[in-house]
Amino acid sequence: MTITSAPSAGRADGHPRRRRKAALTVLFWLFILPFLSWAVIRLGGWERGPVVQLFAFTPYVAAAAWLPAILALATRRWTVGAVAVIVALALAAAVLPRAIPNRDKGPRLGVQLTVMTSNMLFGKADATAIVKLVSEHDVAVLAVQEFTTEGKQALADAGLGALLPYSSLADEPGADGSGLYSRYPITSAGANRNGGGFMQAYGTLQIPEAGPVVVESAHPLAPYARSVLGQWREDLLAEPRADKSGTPVILLGDFNATLDHAPMRELIASGYRDAADVTGKGLIGTWGPYDGNPIPPVTIDHVLVDERIGVRGTSVHAIPRSDHRAIIAELTVPAS
Repeated sequence: MTITSAPSAGRADGHPRRRRKAALTVLFWLFILPFLSWAVIRLGGWERGPVVQLFAFTPYVAAAAWLPAILALATRRWTVGAVAVIVALALAAAVLPRAIPNRDKGPRLGVQLTVMTSNMLFGKADATAIVKLVSEHDVAVLAVQEFTTEGKQALADAGLGALLPYSSLADEPGADGSGLYSRYPITSAGANRNGGGFMQAYGTLQIPEAGPVVVESAHPLAPYARSVLGQWREDLLAEPRADKSGTPVILLGDFNATLDHAPMRELIASGYRDAADVTGKGLIGTWGPYDGNPIPPVTIDHVLVDERIGVRGTSVHAIPRSDHRAIIAELTVPAS
């Protein structure tokens, strides 16, 4: 007679335990995959289609990418954990420098110039608050977007003309208008309509003891739908490039793009500095959710300055009745 022994409890429980462990490992890989894909697309500059809008939230994804890394390492899934750490580090490398001031902020010697940009949300932003910021921060140049005739009158009634008497204005209904106000005379003033339909006011500042500086109020089309993504990209790539052989340029406004969008990085690479980025303020949100929408703030307003212009500091300020925050940048422009 042959006697067979029953399987031990250890062996009986082993297979289910191994299956659970394998299933959890697969779940970890699936958890990591979206972050891995995000990192590859971000580093390659390959965002297309609906991903374009999502990429404005890359800083939040970069922070969340550490969660699967920590969980994988805590459960001793070393291979999964190593990949997750590499993904998290890659996203951190793309995002964290914006929170760290650069050593090179450009020239320190020259003429001080403080500029400000503010999207007025169909001209309804609190003009008194804008003028108060101009006064308190000694702003010499103000760029406005979504600039309407009503917004222009509100700024005049708030006393802006006494502080910034020179201007290049292209006020229009809705979101299309743009304007520049200056303490200093503006020559060659005008405005261009970009492909997306927004006006961009521009002019050349004549600053005492400094050389001329071109300033433009930027407002590329927003990537609000898949059908306009091509025009959004074209508007960004059509913005004035920095030209070291020409007049220094300050390009400031609502760019409808963050530094995680490849066309924005390409524009900056032509010879600009992002003022908030180089001063460690590049992760401060400038749009949303100030009108009550549950949208995490993203940084789509920028002050770009020619590399021949130094940046001394930046600050971001809430404006009542606008869904954008204003940016103030303290600059140093070349002396004449």
